Amino acid sequence: MNSKKNQKENRKIAILTGGASGLGISMARRFAENDIFTLLIGRDLKKLDAAVASLNNMADRIVCDLSQLDCIVYFVNEIFKKYRRIDILVNNAGIHLKKPMMDVTNEEFQQVILTNLTSVFALSREVARIMLIRKSGCILNISSMAAHYGIPQVIAYTAAKAGIEGMTRAMAVELSPSGIRVNCLAPGFIQTDMSASALNNDPERKHRVLSRTPMGKLGNPEDVANAAFFLVSDAASYITGTVLPVDGGNAIGF
Repeated sequence: MNSKKNQKENRKIAILTGGASGLGISMARRFAENDIFTLLIGRDLKKLDAAVASLNNMADRIVCDLSQLDCIVYFVNEIFKKYRRIDILVNNAGIHLKKPMMDVTNEEFQQVILTNLTSVFALSREVARIMLIRKSGCILNISSMAAHYGIPQVIAYTAAKAGIEGMTRAMAVELSPSGIRVNCLAPGFIQTDMSASALNNDPERKHRVLSRTPMGKLGNPEDVANAAFFLVSDAASYITGTVLPVDGGNAIGF
């Protein structure tokens, strides 16, 4: 009985934004398999409840719109009061806007930056306050291939993801001396329901994607989940400030 109690008390606690579907739920499953209790943050209660139910008592959920920055301090403090620790933060949530640059309004641009970049900073800052108490922790940001080369009609998303990668390095320099590692994943073309539908409806684009991907195939959400788990695990204890592409070589393809 005592060993089970100790195991539960020593269990790592993770916060995962955008964890109810897609890459997020794949990462949550990988964490659960490795005894990491994960708090899923999102806006859709039904999706969050379904995700939590699928994770075998290894997750809970918090409904929050991260673009409402004032709610971040409150829920981070509530997590700390309940669990007394936060070991891992994965900044996965984000919104997309596909629109020609000349048609993007200032308001649309600012909304994408707010959700995809400013909220990541605000949440990371508040979680880092908790991690500094124990002088340990991992923050993992999720970027995109859009930060690595030009993709048309995603100007705001590209700006936000480029900011994420720069912020990852700056955060690592400031936080790593205090035992907090900060890294980033840059997924390539990953086989999700949404991407599969988009590519299957556009054979020319699918051919272009696969022809410049040296491995010649789309990735699976599990590929991203495995990389995420590695970077937040003790196996990556001497890695900080890095951006790891998970893209089958797409970023270096020709």
